[in-house]
Order: sequence, then structure tokens, then C-alpha cells
Amino acid sequence: MPILVEIAGWLGAILVLGAYMLVSSGRVSGKSALFQGMNALGSALFILNTWWHGAIPSMVLNIVWLGIGIAALARIVRLGRAGR
Repeated sequence: MPILVEIAGWLGAILVLGAYMLVSSGRVSGKSALFQGMNALGSALFILNTWWHGAIPSMVLNIVWLGIGIAALARIVRLGRAGR
């Protein structure tokens, strides 16, 4: 189990950093589902990893980060449906 938690943490880091790189380089918009999805999934994986290690402040940060990502994705979906 510990190795899976570490893998989850590293995948979370890759997703969050990859999302930041994509938006910073102008390849995707901060309002895109890809960017928000990468951030949401990355933060969810960080939540698992930080909980396992007892890093409560980091876990709380990532819970908030996940909430922001989910809210943004819901808005993207809602606006996409309204445009159809």
C-alpha cells in the first residue's frame, strides 16, 4: 500500500505541474476543462498522499483546491450545455 500512495503523490504532482505548464505556456486556457480536470485529479491524488503522511495543512489545501476544480468543471459543463 505505501508504494501506491507514493505513486499517487507523484502522479498528482505531475498533473498539477503539467497543468500549470500548459496554462503558463499558453497551450490551454485556465478556463478549459483539461486544465481544471488535471488540477482536480492532481489534488485528489495529493489528498490521498498527504493524508497518509499526516500532512494535514497540505491535505486541507488540496481539499480546497479540489473543490475549486470541481466547481470550475461544473461551470464549464453547465455553460457548454447552455450553448447547445
